[in-house]
Amino acid sequence: MFVSFSPHIQICRITVSIMTLRFNSDGTFRVLQMADIQDGPNVREDTIRLIEAAIKKTHPDLIVFTGDQIRGYDPAYIDTFLRRRGEQPGTHIRAVTEIEAKIRGIKRHPFTKALRAQPPTDDNWMIDGIGTDSPKLVKRNKRDGRNGSANKLESWAQSINRATAATILDSTRQKARDTFAAFLGPALEARIPFAATYGNHDFQCGILADEQDDIYREFSGCMNPVAGSSPLALEPGTFAIPIEASDGSGRIAMSVMMVNAGDYADNAFDGDRSNSGDREHAGDTGNAGKSGDTSGNTGNTAGERESLTSYAKYASNSRGWDLADSDGYGTPSPEAIEWLKQVQRELGERNGDGLAVPAIAFQHIPPQEFYDCLREVPAYTPNAVEGARTFAGHCYVLNRDVCRPGSRLGEAIGCADENVGEVQALRDAGGYFALFCGHDHKNAFVGHVHDIDLGYAPTCGFECYGPKSRLRGIRLFEFREDNPVSYVTRMLTWGDLIGRYSSNELRVFFEDHCVTDLIGIRNELRRPQVTATLLGIGSVMCAAAGHAIAKLFKR
Repeated sequence: MFVSFSPHIQICRITVSIMTLRFNSDGTFRVLQMADIQDGPNVREDTIRLIEAAIKKTHPDLIVFTGDQIRGYDPAYIDTFLRRRGEQPGTHIRAVTEIEAKIRGIKRHPFTKALRAQPPTDDNWMIDGIGTDSPKLVKRNKRDGRNGSANKLESWAQSINRATAATILDSTRQKARDTFAAFLGPALEARIPFAATYGNHDFQCGILADEQDDIYREFSGCMNPVAGSSPLALEPGTFAIPIEASDGSGRIAMSVMMVNAGDYADNAFDGDRSNSGDREHAGDTGNAGKSGDTSGNTGNTAGERESLTSYAKYASNSRGWDLADSDGYGTPSPEAIEWLKQVQRELGERNGDGLAVPAIAFQHIPPQEFYDCLREVPAYTPNAVEGARTFAGHCYVLNRDVCRPGSRLGEAIGCADENVGEVQALRDAGGYFALFCGHDHKNAFVGHVHDIDLGYAPTCGFECYGPKSRLRGIRLFEFREDNPVSYVTRMLTWGDLIGRYSSNELRVFFEDHCVTDLIGIRNELRRPQVTATLLGIGSVMCAAAGHAIAKLFKR
């Protein structure tokens, strides 16, 4: 069964087997890495134009999306937003999201008019807040204690909220599907297979990785396997894509590894990336409204709340402006680190020689070793960037001795506070020659350290922060069957493919220069063009003040 979104986009509602990929007859294989599209249901037209242009220019054999395809904090998802997995959907909304929602005219989902017009009451209690995310019991008189009627009212309110949550989650699923349909459109039209892993913002829309995997597989050409379906598929976002030899022998000449690098640290629900745990730890949001289940159990699995009153207190404690990164970023799970070794043994056994195959890994959040591609410099060095979190207080520029020509450092490396040994695991396993990430939207460097290439693709989206329009882009990889390790990679930027300016340069300018902390301010001041602009403005203001003072003295 197929459902058509446009004349060129078809969604397959049946389960299809993953296609086999192999090198072309000329011994080449091309991959496009698209990072941080980070958009809502109405994906920016400039993003689509960039994707279309890159596909037409390169005719890739595979497209990999390396996380944060969904802008989980977009106002479109305000009712189901999750600051952390395991929370009650739609509670800890960022203040900036609330503001953006008001500007765009997006309102919270209401209950039915009948329920809002006549909330149930009894002689002692009534429910306040029907139609909001935090209904609670309110006493009608001063009588103390609770009674059976009050408990029934509270139970009724919780049941209504669950049923409503199921409806809202169904709406969010469709919005996620619309987002995928938009940015996948050019790939579907060109019949290019694709694979996707996840970042720290995808889950925040309220639909977790296992369900997003299900939605991706509705689109033809999806290479995401069902988690646990084979030794090559560990969990949503962590799987191997073997690339067979061009001679049709079935020998695996190379492998593309997709890795789920986690989202945030200090998370009591770190185990929920697995297929079996996602929905449970998200308050069963994955099952609400599916397969006839209308329970919509969205209770916090860290412990059931004693009453709606205590829930209202919880919901009111929003962290507002928090981007949810105050506790640091996540890392691949211990199971994923071990899988990176085991999968090489599996591929070697399939080839019959037991040898590790050449492999490139893609994930969202970079490990700490990416800092080894940099060189520490004095704080006054032009264009230096200050490190983040455990690397704060130190300033860096690219180490040109280890980085490829054309590399660019635009911001601090946003790695986890903990080093879980992923790079060492890649080295121990053998075969791995490169690890590429997204996450840090302004970075586009490739360095060789620890016997492996570590690299970035910058954002290819236009709804999120990032560099100037002309520097946003998509990374191309060209592999040769006889020696995949000696690959060629280059950036396909907006400036190269489209032109210097996007359709909304004012927004891009703000996204390029927006700062949220003192480190951001200091980094901006190290940019020569910013310093020159500020000095120019200061000179004009001083000249104007001097002229005004001179006129006063003449009088």
